[in-house]
Amino acid sequence: MPDAIEVTDLTKIFGTTVAVDHVSFSVKEGEIFGFLGPNGAGKTTTTRMLTGVIPSDSGSALILSHDIQREPVLAKQGFGVVPETSNAYTDLTAWQNLMLMGELYGISPVRATERSSDLLGTLNLLERKDQKVQAYSKGMKQRLILAMALLHEPRLLFLDEPTSGLDVQSTQMILSLLRDLNRAGTTIFLTTHNMEEANRLCNRVGIIRNGKIVALDAPEKLKAAIDRLHRIEMSFDREIPADALARLPGVVSADRTGDKWQITTENPDTVIRLLVQFSREQGAAIVTLNTLAPSLDDAFLRLTREALP
Repeated sequence: MPDAIEVTDLTKIFGTTVAVDHVSFSVKEGEIFGFLGPNGAGKTTTTRMLTGVIPSDSGSALILSHDIQREPVLAKQGFGVVPETSNAYTDLTAWQNLMLMGELYGISPVRATERSSDLLGTLNLLERKDQKVQAYSKGMKQRLILAMALLHEPRLLFLDEPTSGLDVQSTQMILSLLRDLNRAGTTIFLTTHNMEEANRLCNRVGIIRNGKIVALDAPEKLKAAIDRLHRIEMSFDREIPADALARLPGVVSADRTGDKWQITTENPDTVIRLLVQFSREQGAAIVTLNTLAPSLDDAFLRLTREALP
């Protein structure tokens, strides 16, 4: 099965600034791919090249097996785009915006009507379909542009910060729909600053810094790769001698913080088993026990941290 997106040495230069520097990666069909990076890293420029908004200076991007520069129409017929800022016409109603999108994609009026009704119903906008978009809240506008992007049933969906600034209800509605779309086979390319969102949704993430890809892997693998040492936080119902904990095989360090112990180890599974055995030998009950593996936030910060002067 071909990749949904195949990027090779993609480069974009603005004046003397190399915004995207020979970037290469691929996105498999049927996956949710997260594209992360700090402000100014090259995320938006890369996405704009992938969607045909701006040309690259060198390199190539195949979108659904079509070169986005040489075959832009064929490529764009297969994907939808949800920009961070609403691109709906505010002086038109939601229904009129969707009908216009249907005409642009050459969808028959009957099918456009069916799809529009289904999408507006799913996104809880059907009762407001005849209201002009200028009266919509940010959350409603975001749901509308998602409906517009999905009208032609694309195989690939590009999303730029789809839940930025939205209320909890709109956020959960959009995330639930994205999961359903992906389960049905839609490939999703997600640009986001929300690490928790990326961690929960994405099969793989690519992290870009200074125009270069600095990491590309599954979220759990990225988290594990940044630090060999894992932390275990635990507390007992009685005092435990620190030197006894520190002497356990596999324990790198054992430090007291308040009523809890912070234990570092390279092998959390083995050490947890030993800690349970140790507590029995000491006649102490374990009150709390938590493993504190690195988060995707930790991985992101570590991988995008600028060298200090």
